[in-house]
Amino acid sequence: MHGDVEPHPLLADYTVVVTIPVQWGELDAYGHVNNTVIFRYFESARVAYLDRCGFLESYDRDRVGAILHSTDCRFRRPVGYPDTVQVGGRSASVDSDRFTMEYLVVSLTEGEVVAEGTGVVVSFDYNRRQKTALPERVRRWIAATERH
Repeated sequence: MHGDVEPHPLLADYTVVVTIPVQWGELDAYGHVNNTVIFRYFESARVAYLDRCGFLESYDRDRVGAILHSTDCRFRRPVGYPDTVQVGGRSASVDSDRFTMEYLVVSLTEGEVVAEGTGVVVSFDYNRRQKTALPERVRRWIAATERH
């Protein structure tokens, strides 16, 4: 999380919460954050999650990292400028070689959910260029941290 902003109550059940100020350049011709930017907000939460669970460290050591398999979004409300959003990320399910993340984006100005989505994150061996089992310490961290 950036700065000293407490997580919005709607994000209380999310494992990671990142705070992101809306930038003027993220607005489209209609004066709201372009839909592609919401996926970058998801990415910020995903990277924070990967850092917390040890996946980024695994890549640095073994070149086993995460690769995004698929993602989706439901846009619920437009976001304007000025505003700050908070993005929550958590694991919804885990399999031997992947886990599914859930995202929730909350406008701090409006105090409402503006977008929600999911992303399937696959464990990938960058030396062999193929998917592989989740690193054991990542799997243990998810099991200990998330309620599946």
